[in-house]
Amino acid sequence: MAEQWILICHGLATLLVVVSFLCGQWPIFQGTPIERLHYFLTFGAYDYFVRFIGAVFGSKGTHFVFSIEHFCCDRPNPTLQVIYLAIIGATYYFIINSSFSYIPGYYLSEIHWYTSFFAVGVGILFFLLTSFSDPGTVKADNVSEYLSAYPYDNIIYTEKECSTCKIPKPARSKHCSICNRCVARFDHHCGWMNNCIGERNTRYFLAFLLWHFLLCIYGTIALGLVLAGRLKELRVIYILTVYYGIENSFRSLAPHVVQWLLGSYNTQILLMVFLAIVSLLLAGFFGYHANLCLKNTTTNETFKWQEYINWQRKLSEARASAAALKASISGMSSEEKRPASKCKSFFQRSPLEDVEVVVKRNMYDKGYFHNLCEIIFPLSTRPSFLQKKSK
Repeated sequence: MAEQWILICHGLATLLVVVSFLCGQWPIFQGTPIERLHYFLTFGAYDYFVRFIGAVFGSKGTHFVFSIEHFCCDRPNPTLQVIYLAIIGATYYFIINSSFSYIPGYYLSEIHWYTSFFAVGVGILFFLLTSFSDPGTVKADNVSEYLSAYPYDNIIYTEKECSTCKIPKPARSKHCSICNRCVARFDHHCGWMNNCIGERNTRYFLAFLLWHFLLCIYGTIALGLVLAGRLKELRVIYILTVYYGIENSFRSLAPHVVQWLLGSYNTQILLMVFLAIVSLLLAGFFGYHANLCLKNTTTNETFKWQEYINWQRKLSEARASAAALKASISGMSSEEKRPASKCKSFFQRSPLEDVEVVVKRNMYDKGYFHNLCEIIFPLSTRPSFLQKKSK
C-alpha cells in the first residue's frame, strides 16, 4: 500500500512542477503558490545555484556557468531538440515494453501496433519540418516583396532599418538575436525547435502542436483500454464480488480496482498520467496560437500592442491629471470673484473621468477565412509574391 501512495504523490508532485514551470506566469495563478514556485523554478533556483558556485569555486566557476548559459539560451543549439527526441523515444519505448504484450486484447486489435508507430512518425515529421524549414528569412533580395506584402500600420510598426542586417525592416518582422536574422511575421523563437516561428513555418508549428495533442490523447485512451481489457480478461470484478463478497457498486469496487491496478500495472498508469498532463498543456498552447492565427496576429505583436496600450493609457492619464490640475487652479481663482454653485460643482464631471480608452486596431486582421489562408498558404509561397520577386 505504501508503494501505491508513493506513486500517487509522485504523480501529483510531477503535475504541480510541470504546471508551475509552464503556466505559473498566467494571470489566473497570480499571487498563488504556483506563481511563486514558477519564479523559483525559472529564476530563483538558478540564482541560488550561481551564488553557490561562486562561493565554492570563485569567479572561474561563475564564468563557466555563464558560458553554458550563453550556449544554451543566447545562440542556436540542439539541446532541447535532443531532449524532445529522448522524451518521445523513451515514452514510446516504455509503452511498447509495458503494454504491447497485451495487444491484441479485449478492446484493442493488433492494428494499434502499426497506427501507434505511424502516429509517432508523423509527429517527428512535423517536428523536423518546423525545426529545419525556413521561417521566412528577410534578405536583401526579397525585402522589397515583404515590404509590399505587409504595409506599416504606423502604430507598432513604422518604417525603419534593421540596425544589424542594414536592410529596410518590413512590418511584422523582427530581428532574432539568437538566430541573427530578420524573420517575416515573427512570432517567437522556439528553443524546442531550435528555430524561429515565422511567416513560412507557423503552419508546421500549429500542425506539430495539434498532432502531438492528439497523439497524447490517443496514447492515454489506448492505455486505458489496455487496462480495461485486463480487468475483463482476468475477471477482476467477478472475483471481487463473488469470492471477496464486495458489493457490486462503483463506490465499493473503485478503491479495490484502483489498488489492484496500481499494484499490477503502475507503469501504464504513470504513462497515462504523464500523457494526460502533456495533452492538457499542448491543448492550451495550441488554443493560444490558433486564436492568434485566427486574428492574424503574433506573440511578438501581442507584447508590442500591450506595451503601446499601456504607454497610451499612461499618457492619457497624465493629460487628464494636467487638465484636472488646471481646472482646479482656475476654479480657485474664480471662487475669489464669485461663489460657485454647490449643486453645479456636485454634478460637474472630473477631467479624470474623460481618460481616452485605448483600443487595439489590428489592420492585418481581414477575417477568419483570409487569416487562416494566410497561415496555410504563406504570402511568400504564392505566385503573386514570386512574380514580384522576379521583376
